[in-house]
Amino acid sequence: MKKAFVVILGLTVILFATMLFAGETAPGTVILKGAPMGGVKFDHPAHVKVAKCADCHHANKAEKPLATPHQKCQDCHTSKVVAPVKSDAKTALHANCIDCHKKVAKGPTKCTECHQKGNV
Repeated sequence: MKKAFVVILGLTVILFATMLFAGETAPGTVILKGAPMGGVKFDHPAHVKVAKCADCHHANKAEKPLATPHQKCQDCHTSKVVAPVKSDAKTALHANCIDCHKKVAKGPTKCTECHQKGNV
């Protein structure tokens, strides 16, 4: 009896998770706000082709091994850093993006190569 209950519970969880994330797709090109330097045009589909989701959407809590899909860095990395987050969004994005671009020797690494005044 317990085994049947566990199986049914497991299937229910899988069904719920599938319904929750069904139809979700990664965003296209988005503008990451970057005042006063100007925003950064981020081509998400291009990055998905060369990186894994976990490269950017990193673990944020032990019970949540991967940041929620489509979660913005600013959801955790705010201007008011609260433990266990160790940096604001600017510092986190700069470290993640620039370090990765340097590691793969591809992509912009200088301020004006990303930041454009025309972007919000």
